[in-house]
Amino acid sequence: MADNQHYDVIIIGTGAGGGTLAHRLAPTGKRILVLERGGYLPRERDNWDSTAVFVKGKYRAPEYWYDKDGNAFPPEVNYYVGGNTKFYGAALFRLRPEDFGELRHHDGVSPAWPIRYEDLEPYYTQAEHLYLVHGRHGEDPTEGPASAQYAHPPVEHEPRIQQLSDDLEKQGLHPFHLPIGVNLTQDAGGAAAHDSACIRCDRVDGFPCLLGAKSDSQVICVDPALRHDNVQMITHADVRRLETDPTGRTVTGVVAELSDGSTETFSGDIVVVACGAVNSAVLLLRSANDKHPAGLANSSGVVGRHYMRHNNLALMAVSKEPNPTAFQKTLALHDWYLAGDDWEFPMGGIQMLGKSDAAQIHGEAPRWAGAVSPDMPFEVIAHHAVDFWLCGEDLPAPDNRVTLDADGNVHLALDEKNNTAGLKRLRHKLQSMLGKLGMHEHHLLSHSIYLHKGMPIGATAHQAGTVRFGTDPASSALDVTCKAHDLDNLYVVDTSFFPSIGAVNPSLTAIANALRVGDHLADRMR
Repeated sequence: MADNQHYDVIIIGTGAGGGTLAHRLAPTGKRILVLERGGYLPRERDNWDSTAVFVKGKYRAPEYWYDKDGNAFPPEVNYYVGGNTKFYGAALFRLRPEDFGELRHHDGVSPAWPIRYEDLEPYYTQAEHLYLVHGRHGEDPTEGPASAQYAHPPVEHEPRIQQLSDDLEKQGLHPFHLPIGVNLTQDAGGAAAHDSACIRCDRVDGFPCLLGAKSDSQVICVDPALRHDNVQMITHADVRRLETDPTGRTVTGVVAELSDGSTETFSGDIVVVACGAVNSAVLLLRSANDKHPAGLANSSGVVGRHYMRHNNLALMAVSKEPNPTAFQKTLALHDWYLAGDDWEFPMGGIQMLGKSDAAQIHGEAPRWAGAVSPDMPFEVIAHHAVDFWLCGEDLPAPDNRVTLDADGNVHLALDEKNNTAGLKRLRHKLQSMLGKLGMHEHHLLSHSIYLHKGMPIGATAHQAGTVRFGTDPASSALDVTCKAHDLDNLYVVDTSFFPSIGAVNPSLTAIANALRVGDHLADRMR
């Protein structure tokens, strides 16, 4: 193997985990190679076009996975520098302290983590500052203690959302400013200042940002890391397998197919997998050898198991007054996150989605025929829409899992009814309040364009849990530093390590953990 192909660290993937880790390690001066399956996302008008992004799925990976019955489906994955953060909504929540302990749900138990909230708290603060999160600690009564305030003030509500916040408070509830990662400077009135990168437009949420103003991994971490001479990135490098030495204790080769069709093997003292929860498990399973017949790092048999992706509902209410809001994703509500006032189990959280537009409404029209009054045309609905995202925890069932068939196809088995009782109650809570929130009481419409066209298994944006960490090698694949129990130099740093997923977006926890593991690796390399 040529000398110039050996590195101190090889990082596979550039999303919230891999990209952040590269940024953390870049100042060490160590020789770092970043391998990314895709290239840079093209900057073009379609980045902000609803039909291209949502209806046609222009930027989704052109591949199919298979469900437990062998039916093909297109997963919600994007292979670009920055990974799925190019298309995430940049809602950057901390898990609640209770999420790190054992938490009893209606349908089972969410297991405890091998670390506590306090162990991750300093890294949560660093992650919030790195990713330019706008918010205000102290508003949400369910959040844990924070060692520092957000570095940036919350994104101000526009008038209709401010009214919604006021109306929720009148119900005795505790709405708070949604923590969101954007490069925004606001003037005294809350509008985008003249020197702000973010313009407070209506393309926040599932669109890539043409202005580079959304805090995605490429903008915040990968591009700055590459300014260091010791960091190199190869794009269109599809890592196919990891090779080990004869003892099986050390990864010695990272085998990748390159854009010209050639296959190249790279070696590193430390190898970090950060391909996303499904593809990280796939890579480890595909790397089975004589010493690891069930897949790399899989002596426990848990690799690929305990897949989680949240129980989600995207819902559109119809406001009695017009809703001219552009930047709608500014409010969240966690009053029933841990328990209901009339129910002892967790329900989850409510947050705003990006604002619906006419193209999305028309894309949904056949689903809603007959669900709205005939005197309310779809154009009127679009102008009055208020969009909500309901997020509940699903539980890490061992049979919710990723496997490979003999042809190398990815199979994803999922029980779509796993712990859904809380989410149903959360929807009922929202539905029962509509009249008091200035909305039509019977118009709460499922917004399947955000839920992968009504195919829940395809909604893989919050995937987690397939290479869980823990203290017992018999029941976990990784130790508390996210190093594989079975290997001396293999780490997994994306959402795969989650033992449970809570009921908030997982990105900030992946980012904070990557900073934590980065510090460990920097110490190890010293």
